[in-house]
Amino acid sequence: MALDLYIGNKNYSTWSLRPWMVLKVFNIEFNEHWIQFDDFSADGAFKQYARAIHPTATVPILRHHDLVISDSLAICEYLAELFPDLALWPAQRDQRARARSICAEMHSRFTQLRQLCPMNIEADLSHIGQQLWKSHPALREDVKRIQDIWAERPHADGFLCGAAWSIADAFYAPVIMRFLSYDLPISSKNQAYVDRILNLEATQIWMNEARQEHCFVAIDEPYRTQAEP
Repeated sequence: MALDLYIGNKNYSTWSLRPWMVLKVFNIEFNEHWIQFDDFSADGAFKQYARAIHPTATVPILRHHDLVISDSLAICEYLAELFPDLALWPAQRDQRARARSICAEMHSRFTQLRQLCPMNIEADLSHIGQQLWKSHPALREDVKRIQDIWAERPHADGFLCGAAWSIADAFYAPVIMRFLSYDLPISSKNQAYVDRILNLEATQIWMNEARQEHCFVAIDEPYRTQAEP
């Protein structure tokens, strides 16, 4: 079908993870193109490469024949329309509405979590997480809201919007990576959900490949000066 997905470093790129995971979980064939992060300067290699594909010069980018789409949510919406039989969104209307709502919330909120706890899969930043948790009430509020969203899933042993995995789960997968790296609290009610996402084959592939990159990008590293051995 000639789907090409352009992504950034798997260790850092939360936005790239979302559509990549949708494609993997639903066994949709695609070609993966990795664009290495740098300092994101206008004349740097990353921006030049990405801008040649789409004027936003950001990842992820999906190319399907002559159509080029930027933004993780727009890409996932397009995939849902392209493969209607796969039910990328929940089949039930009320859960489909909930899925879109919490995806939009993830897309536009949780500012403190994003700024203070950037995704860094290979790093153990638990000591940093403890400091941040004590000193930033807004971070605690973000975490509480995310925990509430997870706790509202219809079935304790299911996914965010029902028994089947959906785009909504892809949007919250990067948050789980953050919770792990910074050792942020996870309630006993939500631990089963977190474990289920972590045990997915797609999650394991992404995390393993992230750990194998060994590519330290200083602009994405507010708490380390070099990669861990």
